[in-house]
Amino acid sequence: MTATDPALTALAQSWCALSLLHGRIEAHIERALQAGHDLSAREYSLLDVLSRQHDGDGGHLQMKQVADAVVLSQSATTRLVTRLEDRGLLERYLCPTDRRGIYTNVTAEGLELLEAARPTNDAALREALDEAAKNPELAPLVRVVETLKAPVPA
Repeated sequence: MTATDPALTALAQSWCALSLLHGRIEAHIERALQAGHDLSAREYSLLDVLSRQHDGDGGHLQMKQVADAVVLSQSATTRLVTRLEDRGLLERYLCPTDRRGIYTNVTAEGLELLEAARPTNDAALREALDEAAKNPELAPLVRVVETLKAPVPA
C-alpha cells in the first residue's frame, strides 16, 4: 500500500470525518455546559462515570479505569479529580481493604450539579447531531451514532 493508495485515502477521509463530528459535538456540549453550569465536558463525564459506582464487588473504579472512561491520561485524570474535589464536587478516601487504593466518590453537591447538567448535556448532544446531519459527509456517521446501543456490562 502506498500513500496515494485510494483505499488508504478513503480510510483517512473517513477518519477525518469521524474526528470532525467528534470535535463539533464536543465543542457544542462544552459551550452549553460551561454557560449553564460552569462545568467542562470532561468534568461532566468524570462526574457521570463516578456517579455510577456502587458499593460491593466491582463497585469502585481504579484511577486507571476512570482515566480510560474519560479518555485522559492518569495524570490528567488526577488533576481533574483534584479540581472537582477543590470545588466540593468529589471526595477521595482510602480503600477499606487495600490501604494503597484510593476511591473517589461524587458528593451530594456533585450529584446535584450532575443532575442539573444532564438535560443540558443531552440537549446539546441532540443539537450537535441534528446540525451535523445536515452535512452530507457527516450524515452517515450521525445515523450510526443514533443507532448504537450502549454496551451491556458483562
